[in-house]
Amino acid sequence: MMVIIGWVVALAGVFGGFAAAGGHLAALFQPLELVMIGGGAAGAFVAANTMHGVKHTLGGIASCFKGSKYTKTFYMELLALLYELLAKVRKEGLMSLENDVEEPEKSAIFTKYPSLLADHHLIEFITDYLRMMVGGNLNALEIENLMDNEIETHHHEEMHSSHAVSKLADGMPAFGIVAAVMGVVHTMESLHLPPQELGILIAHALVGTFLGILLSYGFVAPLATVLEGKAAEGSKVYQTVKVVLLASLNGFAPQVCVEFGRKVLFSTERPSFKELEDDIKSRKGK
Repeated sequence: MMVIIGWVVALAGVFGGFAAAGGHLAALFQPLELVMIGGGAAGAFVAANTMHGVKHTLGGIASCFKGSKYTKTFYMELLALLYELLAKVRKEGLMSLENDVEEPEKSAIFTKYPSLLADHHLIEFITDYLRMMVGGNLNALEIENLMDNEIETHHHEEMHSSHAVSKLADGMPAFGIVAAVMGVVHTMESLHLPPQELGILIAHALVGTFLGILLSYGFVAPLATVLEGKAAEGSKVYQTVKVVLLASLNGFAPQVCVEFGRKVLFSTERPSFKELEDDIKSRKGK
């Protein structure tokens, strides 16, 4: 929603100022300039990415117009899930989780959280490391190092969309210049026309440069920033799971483990200590 609002403000400021200065908005309507800029940028984007990268980037752009799923409610559910798993470990031992981690879709604990269970990558991350803890073959430092490497890999993959869109934004002013140069070429081959018509052709050519810059800094570059923020959000959830599980490996009680996880959250999504405590207590009675 904020992306659309920002675009509207940018359009209102630029075109409103132009109109207030006495400019004619109709002169800026040049569909062929948009075709040249958009077509050139789209071709460069496809050439620079694999098919997987194209699909990933397009999916990321679509997500820019949706709210984040990583809300305070999401994290309270995640911490409650981890608390239940670790409470079971403390009461019955690590081996009691064997069935839960092997078939989470049939687990009495995991099925309480359908929204989390739908996130296959997150559930796989949790169950993989719980499985390692059950096996007992790795110590806390080895598991932490493996978690860090996996989270780094995940973040690198998620940042692909941001980098691709950022490169696209960097190239759009240049494609605007290409459109302008082509307009100048057309003008030069039309020198036999009256000065009034030549002025129109020159104006059309200059619009190409204007559109390339506007589309780059007003529309495409902000999407790259939004995608970068979403990549950070996507990595934070795995960092939260990491902190909680490592705290458990180091012998802390489940209540303390989830507090470790709560403290690493962004302030905008972090529940208070009392909110989390009350939420966990309310779930115990269900």
